[in-house]
Amino acid sequence: MEILRHVVLFIHLIGFAVLFGAWAVELFNGRRGITRLMSYGLLIAGVAGLALAAPWGIEYDLNYAKIGTKLVILVAIGALLGIGSGRQRKSGAVPPAIFWLIGILTAANAAIATIWR
Repeated sequence: MEILRHVVLFIHLIGFAVLFGAWAVELFNGRRGITRLMSYGLLIAGVAGLALAAPWGIEYDLNYAKIGTKLVILVAIGALLGIGSGRQRKSGAVPPAIFWLIGILTAANAAIATIWR
């Protein structure tokens, strides 16, 4: 059961890597837009994160404060992706604050996942 949990954790980290990687590509290309790949990365990370939050086959207690914090940040990233996509369709550009917040919150969520015990 522990191996399955580690596989789900790996998928969760891949989701954040896809989200942050797509954001970084947009940053370094100078377009600074929202892509569908960012949304897919968020979906992968969210579904895998919810699966990790289930107490299956572990001998220790889950850190619900950490899980709640990560969930709030994940919802905020999703809201920013939705708002940014709408603005991008409407005006052709994403406001810089929304674009930068997506990257900062994604990095913060990955940092919380790895540093907070």
